[in-house]
Amino acid sequence: MSSDPTLRITEIFLSIQGEARSAGRPTVFVRLTGCPLRCHYCDSEYAFEGGKRMTLAAIVQRVVDFRAAYVCVTGGEPLAQPDCWPLLRLLCDHGLNVSLETSGALSIEGIDNRVHIVMDLKTPMSGEVSRNNYYNIDRLRPRDQLKFVISNRQDYQWASLKLAEYRLADRVDDIWFSPCYDQINPAELAQWILDDCLPVRFQLQLHKIIWGDLPGR
Repeated sequence: MSSDPTLRITEIFLSIQGEARSAGRPTVFVRLTGCPLRCHYCDSEYAFEGGKRMTLAAIVQRVVDFRAAYVCVTGGEPLAQPDCWPLLRLLCDHGLNVSLETSGALSIEGIDNRVHIVMDLKTPMSGEVSRNNYYNIDRLRPRDQLKFVISNRQDYQWASLKLAEYRLADRVDDIWFSPCYDQINPAELAQWILDDCLPVRFQLQLHKIIWGDLPGR
C-alpha cells in the first residue's frame, strides 16, 4: 500500500485567472475540498464536501499536463488540509508560478517562500469577520497580496479602518478591494475609493464577467 500523502480534491481545471496580480493569465486551479468558514457570499459551496483523494504526485502531474506556467491552489480553504504545505512546495519545485488563495483564518506560517499568498481578510458582511487571524499579517511579505470583498458601505468603512490600523499599505504591495458579485454596484465602490484616495487597487472578477457565476470557471 502506498504511503504517499494525499489531499481531497474537488477539481483541477484550466481557466483564466480572474483576480489579483496575475489576472488574465491562463492558470491551473487546484481546488481542495473542505472549509471551516461559511461566508454568506461564498461561490464555492460545492467544495465543502466530497471530492476525491489524490496523491501529491498525481496532483502535480495533472497540473503539469495542462502546460500552463501559473497554478493557483484554492478551496474551500486549502490550508484546512495539512498536506497542502508539501503540495505547494512540490509545485514550486516544478518551476511553476504558484499562488495560494487563503481566507487568513488559518496560520500561513511555514508556507514555501516561493509561493505568492493572496489572503482574504473577512469583512463584517461575510459573517466570518471573527475568524480573521491577524497574526498572519506579520507573516506577509511585500510580494504577497491582501483582498477585501466589499458588500456594502459598512464593509468598506471596516476595511478602510483595517488599512490604517495595521498600516497594510506599508506591508504588502497590492491590496485589493473587490465588489461582492451581485451585492453592490462596482461603480459605487470605485467612487468611494476615489473619494478617500485609498492606497488600494479596485478589481472585478474577470472569470465572472466572462462566464458568470459558473462553478469550475
